[in-house]
Amino acid sequence: MSKIPAYQQTLWSWYNATDVAANFANAPTIAYSGEIDKQKQAADIMAKHLLAENIDLVHIIGPQTAHKIHPDSFVEIERRLNAIAAQGRKAFPTEVSFVTYFLRYHRMHWVQVDRMETQWEAARVIAEVSNKESAVTVKTNNVAALTLDMASGQAPFDVREKVVIHIDGQDIDGPRPASDRSWKATLTHSKGRWTLVKALPEGGLVKKHGLSGPIDDAFMDAFLFVSPSGKAMNEKAGAWAKSEMERASWEWRRQFRGFAPVKLDKDVKDEDIAANNLVLWGDPQSNALLARVVAKLPLQWTADKLVVNGKTYTAADHAPILVYPNPLNPQKYVVINSCFTYREYDYLNNARQVPKLPDWAVVDLNTPPNALKPGQIVDAGFFNEAWEYRGN
Repeated sequence: MSKIPAYQQTLWSWYNATDVAANFANAPTIAYSGEIDKQKQAADIMAKHLLAENIDLVHIIGPQTAHKIHPDSFVEIERRLNAIAAQGRKAFPTEVSFVTYFLRYHRMHWVQVDRMETQWEAARVIAEVSNKESAVTVKTNNVAALTLDMASGQAPFDVREKVVIHIDGQDIDGPRPASDRSWKATLTHSKGRWTLVKALPEGGLVKKHGLSGPIDDAFMDAFLFVSPSGKAMNEKAGAWAKSEMERASWEWRRQFRGFAPVKLDKDVKDEDIAANNLVLWGDPQSNALLARVVAKLPLQWTADKLVVNGKTYTAADHAPILVYPNPLNPQKYVVINSCFTYREYDYLNNARQVPKLPDWAVVDLNTPPNALKPGQIVDAGFFNEAWEYRGN
């Protein structure tokens, strides 16, 4: 465990089911294991974490069975699933329990987390409707802004009365439902107090859904590889960037069964910038688009030196990797010299196929890329909620 960087362990929360066990309260769940199947430990571990959330896991176990479904267990599973299906999915659950660690996953039913106090620490919301008193009770932790959003026909309140929001011990008069029985309230949290707002404040960089990092999040939406057309500032760094881009194109095809779209820097149009997260390969001399934005990125990068998070490196044999709101279109990302961050070693098992780098990193190019890393990672970390280096 000590050999795995702390930032990688933090990134496990992207997919760890144990970390978000509370979310299982929102849907019926049945587990199955063969009694002698080594994979049974996964369900046993989930049972432990669900119990910590006061959820008793139904775990059907096939007697003396390895990695297959026992015939008697199959009958029992089908019986239970048919009973669940007969009830149907609740169109509007009156209670929602939600845990998330970053804002790619920001919504559960009518509860939406808009801002967090600290990404990669658990943000929790428990919200419950009381239609008898036209009220919603909400308990939160590590949430800086949220929206309660009930679609047309869902709000169970009297349209003539304001809805009271009981949130973390504070009472707020919310809006009335609209005539179509929709209801929406957005609240922000500051200095221990919640405030009802018409909309979230604009201005300044802030982490939010679709702009929360890490690097791999940029590939959850439309992206465009931007290839350099000029000469690199440094030969070694230029060759590394070229090799990494060629590898990224090939591996995107292998892993995701598609072709990564690519354009030369000089061919990128305004509509490309509007529609895509831009993946800029090269350096500010070789890539004209990178030259346009580098002054507004949180680094200094010349032919002689690279300054990242207050530390200076020789640019001849170091390169930055990062994700950041695009200065040319702050509603999209710009990514420097990276695609998805897991590599060949991780292809052997899908449990390994999770992000391996956070929001930013510095690569020492004196160590060649391998099946684990794009070079020696000499520093890496997450930006804070305002897209600033943490601790600075």
